[in-house]
Amino acid sequence: MHQLDVHNAFLHGELEEEVYMKLPPGFSHRRPGYACRLQKSLYGLRQASRNWFSKFTSALRNYGFSQSEADHSLFTLQRDKKFLAVLVYVDDMIVVGNSSEDCTSLKRYLDTHFRIKDLGSLKYFLGIEVTRMEKGLFLNQRKYALDIINECGLLGSKPSYFPMEQRHGLSSDSGSPISKPTRYRRLIGRLIYLTITRPELSYSVHILSHIL
Repeated sequence: MHQLDVHNAFLHGELEEEVYMKLPPGFSHRRPGYACRLQKSLYGLRQASRNWFSKFTSALRNYGFSQSEADHSLFTLQRDKKFLAVLVYVDDMIVVGNSSEDCTSLKRYLDTHFRIKDLGSLKYFLGIEVTRMEKGLFLNQRKYALDIINECGLLGSKPSYFPMEQRHGLSSDSGSPISKPTRYRRLIGRLIYLTITRPELSYSVHILSHIL
């Protein structure tokens, strides 16, 4: 399992529309009233992310990959005994294969189209820590969980053996309205993501998500 990063990913996208911008400081006084027509995508454009992903998808398809219909960020390639998979999130990606030579060839191919940085074996991806063990891979979100606890100001609190009291009495039809609903929704979203490696929290998060 390899982790890669694409340098300036959004700048690789091809513009399909005509986009103009003001002249940058230092040039505007030379050509007053003029504008620049962009030749490539720039960070900040609404379509920059879409254009980058479209170009990246085309590059993988040209290599022989198929895009998953269930998850468009997942690409797979299977020929006889050869298997490769690529998972991409913006400019971060994971490459998995049953042959180190095939993985190396793919990384070289991607580097010719996009300037990539090889981060080595997968250790940390989107808040999930990956540890290799004799029996396989161990996934945890310890740092992610500590960040949530710190955000709530509960770092010094005593741990609980149960995620929620059995007789919680929580209801969306009773009690006072939440004082900071936006923050509450954000925390619920983070807790939902935490259940990836902490499934025992699922029921409690499910109950809390009803009070939005």
